[in-house]
Amino acid sequence: MPELKRLQAGHAPAVLAFELANRAYFAASITDRGDAYFEHFTERYDALLAEQEAGICAFHVLVAEDGSVLGRFNLVDIEDHSAELGYRVAQHVAGRGVATATVLELCRLAADRHGLRTLRAATAHRNVASQKVLTKAGFVPVGPADPAHIGGEPGTWYRRHLVPEDRHPWSGGRMPG
Repeated sequence: MPELKRLQAGHAPAVLAFELANRAYFAASITDRGDAYFEHFTERYDALLAEQEAGICAFHVLVAEDGSVLGRFNLVDIEDHSAELGYRVAQHVAGRGVATATVLELCRLAADRHGLRTLRAATAHRNVASQKVLTKAGFVPVGPADPAHIGGEPGTWYRRHLVPEDRHPWSGGRMPG
């Protein structure tokens, strides 16, 4: 059974294999990473691990029983109990609920392990599969995304509250803070 794991140095070969094997598939729905990404993979990977160690981001891989990477699920720009969600899954598991199930698992981890209250994610209008994953995982559209943020394409921001909104004291709830 696949397992969501925090990104570690030892995952590098499997992550690179995942990115290379799925490059054309990903480029059909999101901007291609470009040749420089692969040429400088080790340096970029080490930089990600440093960001994770600094608490700026939390990177995860969905690992199959054979050690191969089935997907990447990331929390970036962690600040003020909020983060941006990014994810991608291998073509051979796409459309089987893997992304939705893992995004839901990451939402639980984001709240429990990282103390996050809100996640946001942007997707291009043409990336219908990602829109479906976000909607099934409880995200709601909240407005247009800057095309510069999603590869120069028009898109939408989605948001999900990970913990219930504090209720007003007159309704039996508690005050924030």
